[in-house]
Amino acid sequence: MNKIILGLALIFSTSMSFAQQKIGYINSEELILSMPEAKKADADISAYAKTFQDQLTTMQKELETKYKAYEAGAKTMSEAMADVKQKELQDLQGRIQSTQQSAEEKIAAKRQDLLKPITEKADKAIQDVAKEKGYTYILDSSTGSIVYATQADNIIQDVKNKLGIKDAPKTNPK
Repeated sequence: MNKIILGLALIFSTSMSFAQQKIGYINSEELILSMPEAKKADADISAYAKTFQDQLTTMQKELETKYKAYEAGAKTMSEAMADVKQKELQDLQGRIQSTQQSAEEKIAAKRQDLLKPITEKADKAIQDVAKEKGYTYILDSSTGSIVYATQADNIIQDVKNKLGIKDAPKTNPK
């Protein structure tokens, strides 16, 4: 009997502590995308990526030109010269692939470097608002970890206000 009473007391006290918790949610992806710093970082990343794309386009054109020249002269070339030209084409194709892989790695590193301080700023603002508003938990809906939430618990507007972000007026498409 004492075990049953103790068990009920434990269940009751546990349920009371859950009732005192305040849970909110935010879409951190939406927040970060609304930050001016993220918009500038995105533009910087795009400009950085374009330099690599221009280089790859030039290399691809060079490959196409050399391949057309190879095809045009293949019938009159000696076997040794044809082997040299094929090796040249393969080397250029290898350089293109290597350059593309290197570019992707460099762009990813640049993106991470530029977004890290923005993400940290957003995280700090979320934590500050959560503390100010007395939330126990803030769930991130951008990760798909929410099954149900009411709009009243969404703190994105409070965090945007904290960061000084003004929402653009919404227009109704006709």
